[in-house]
Amino acid sequence: MVYNERDARHEHVIECAKQMMTAARTAPKAKGVDLIEIAMLTDKDVINLSKSLHQIGEDMGRGGLMRDADNLLSAEAVILIGTREEPMMLNCAYCGFATCGERPEGVPCAMNTIDIGIAVGSACATAADLRLDTRVMYSVGYAAGKLGLMPGCKYIIGIPVSASSKNPFFDRKRKV
Repeated sequence: MVYNERDARHEHVIECAKQMMTAARTAPKAKGVDLIEIAMLTDKDVINLSKSLHQIGEDMGRGGLMRDADNLLSAEAVILIGTREEPMMLNCAYCGFATCGERPEGVPCAMNTIDIGIAVGSACATAADLRLDTRVMYSVGYAAGKLGLMPGCKYIIGIPVSASSKNPFFDRKRKV
């Protein structure tokens, strides 16, 4: 039997994206408290996310968001990594306030934000090891949040994933 890479590519990308999700899950978290949520979108859900992001870009007059929306259409999957908000009560002052008790409502706990960054880094490192094309996009996470795709998550980052001859998520032209 002969397997052509083109025929197996989509299935392979999806399996690799699942490994990215595992890497994000197993990434270290502040105080060992896991507030991270992870999801993968494919097919029509990627198209719907792209349409939503494009509309957000139009509404805000932000060409970069519309460019990112168009860029999503090159993704075979999109990984979403979000975090729920819960202060770690470390009084680390990384949020800009001396103690957790002084931190006003609406100011994120820096540890939650750091955790999402570590999870995103772990997922992207796995993608690099597997030779996948990715790009970290705050805009994609913002649109996912507006669509309610990750209930309870205040901050979300999106990572489109593909396997192509050239990474479609770089050397992009900005829309006006």
